[in-house]
Amino acid sequence: MHQVKRRAFLKQAGAGLAAASVAAPATAQSRPQVRWRMASSFPKSLDALYGSAEHIANRISRLTDGKFEIRVFAAGEIVPPLQVLDAVQNGTVECGQTAGYYYIGKNPAFAFDTTLPFGMNCRQQNAWMYSGGGLELMRELYRKHDIINFPAGNTGAQMAGWYRKEIRSVADLQGLKFRIGGLGGQVLAKLGVVPQQISGADIYPALEKGTIDAAEWVGPYDDEKLGFHKVAKFYYYPGWWEGSAQGAILVNLKHWTALPRSYREALEVTCAEANIRMTARYDASNTAALRRVVAAGAQLRAFPRTVLEACHKAAHELYAELAARSPEFGKIYEPWRRFRDEQHLWFRVAEHTYDNFVYSMERAAPAKGKGKG
Repeated sequence: MHQVKRRAFLKQAGAGLAAASVAAPATAQSRPQVRWRMASSFPKSLDALYGSAEHIANRISRLTDGKFEIRVFAAGEIVPPLQVLDAVQNGTVECGQTAGYYYIGKNPAFAFDTTLPFGMNCRQQNAWMYSGGGLELMRELYRKHDIINFPAGNTGAQMAGWYRKEIRSVADLQGLKFRIGGLGGQVLAKLGVVPQQISGADIYPALEKGTIDAAEWVGPYDDEKLGFHKVAKFYYYPGWWEGSAQGAILVNLKHWTALPRSYREALEVTCAEANIRMTARYDASNTAALRRVVAAGAQLRAFPRTVLEACHKAAHELYAELAARSPEFGKIYEPWRRFRDEQHLWFRVAEHTYDNFVYSMERAAPAKGKGKG
């Protein structure tokens, strides 16, 4: 009796396993083939930025067994670099890789999706986006443009760019034609700078010809690739307008909604992975690149404190003006500011104290070693 029941059980179990083995490939085969185009705001030469979009496309293809394919196009190939948002909104392309602060002319609140002058560092930006309500606020803004956004990279703190002349005082900013993205240009305009928004690929010829007097991009790794050290010798820090700079993948909302759920999951987790990878890439590469550009003749300069203080004052004047005239900016600014202030409190207690001590000991160590010799 027991043997009969056992044989019946094994027969049923075997039938179930056989059905499952047939169903799995059938399910995979039933997935639709989806092909998208992604327009990037960045040139192919920048492998940390543009390369991040390629990583996302390749990773999504692998996660979906090649059923969801995204072809990436560099800046200018099918869409001008500073018009990616428009192309995604109107459906010219299904998705795009860009930076939200390129579109502050449409709405200054887009700056929050990238960075604000004297804003948060990379870790703080991630904390705000993923756990502090930032992603919800930004998606509400993008939804008005028929777009859903995904954080998909961060450069970390940036340098303050390349200058033909030294900046010794606030007076030296008067009339300076400066390529700068985001709200930093509006802050500097209050101090006499003439801001220019130029795409990455167009900066070098403008700086070489003297059409502009200074330019900022990201940091040593990218700046070396673009050759800025060959046409301007003074390399300034800190990039107070970009304590971090978050990149984004923008997706047309109609196309996003039409995706199978598993494809949406693949895109979302891949963007989050890219967010980590980009920062790691820059952190790992900037030190050696900085050594190389200095060896090639770049002269490092720190902004005088008087210049930083004047810029800090002008930035907060600008925020008050923008909050008064832009409902979307004001709605995001207040919770953003409260979150930033809380983050600063925590980082001053733990992170900043730790970093400063370690750096001070490392600076002192060579001197002690030399003394013993």
